[in-house]
Amino acid sequence: MTLKQLEAFYWAATCANFTTAAQRVHLSISSLSKRLTELEQSLGRTLFDRSGHRATLTEAGQALLPQARQLLEAAAALKAGTAAPQGLSGRCTFGVGELTALTWLPKLVALVRQTHPALVLEPRVDIGSALEDGLERGELDFAVIAGRSSRSGIASQWLTEARFVWTASASVVGNARRMSPALLEHAALVTLPAGAGTTRILDDWLLAQGITAEQRLTCNHWGAIAGLLVEGMGIGFLPEGWAWALAQRGRLRILESNPPLAPLPYAFQWRRDNLRPLVPLLRELALQTADFSGASQLF
Repeated sequence: MTLKQLEAFYWAATCANFTTAAQRVHLSISSLSKRLTELEQSLGRTLFDRSGHRATLTEAGQALLPQARQLLEAAAALKAGTAAPQGLSGRCTFGVGELTALTWLPKLVALVRQTHPALVLEPRVDIGSALEDGLERGELDFAVIAGRSSRSGIASQWLTEARFVWTASASVVGNARRMSPALLEHAALVTLPAGAGTTRILDDWLLAQGITAEQRLTCNHWGAIAGLLVEGMGIGFLPEGWAWALAQRGRLRILESNPPLAPLPYAFQWRRDNLRPLVPLLRELALQTADFSGASQLF
C-alpha cells in the first residue's frame, strides 16, 4: 500500500466520478483504476462496487475512507514542514463569478503565472451555487463566491467586498439626484435574477424603503445590465467603479441613497478535504489581488 494508491482511492471515493478523480491526481482513468486495483489487492478487500452505472464504496471502502484521509493529511503536513520551497506545478481548475471575471481575475492569473509559471490555470465562470456544486463534486480546487458557504464540507475565508451604487440614465430620472420610492413607481428595476449574490442586499434595501418594485427587468449578465441602464430601460445598481466610469462619460447618473446599499462580501472557498498545497498558496494570491473597485474593461 502506497500514499499514491491512497490518494487515488480518496479522490475516487469523494469525487462525482472516476473521470473527475483522475483529473484531481493527474492520471488517466486507466492509471487511476490500476492504482485502485493494486490497493484492493494489497488489502485483500474490494473497495468499490463496480456493478452499477457508477462505482460505489463497499463496506470496506467506507471503513478505509476516514483512515485514508488521516494518513494523507499527516503526509501533507509532514511535506509542508520539511520540503524545500518550490513553485507549484500541475493543473488548477477554479471557479469565479462574472463580477470577479470582469474585474480582478486577470490580475490574479497574471500574478499566479509570475510566481508559479509551471502551474496551468483553468478558470471557470458560473453562478455561486453551480461553483459550490463543482467544489463538492471535486471538479474545482477553489472558487470565489459571494458570501460564506453553508455547506459543511466547504470552508470559506473572507477576501474582500464589492460596493454598489444606484444609477440610471438622465432620460429616466430627469433632474433627480437621489434614489427614492417615487422613481420606481414609474421606472422598471433593472437587476440580476433572484438567487444572484446581490439578491439579499437588494431585498434589504427595498424592505427598508417599503418598496415592492413591481416592474422588473431581469438579466443574468452584468455587462447587459449596464447596457440596459445606459439605454434608459430603468433604474438599477452597478459596481461602484463601473458606475463612476460611466458617469464621468455622461452615460449614466449616480443616485445618492439613504441608506446606501450594503457591501457584498466575497469569500475564497475550497473543499475542506482538498489537501493540495496550491489551495493555501492560491488563497494568499487571491487576497493580494481581490479588488472590485476598478472599472470593467467593457467600459
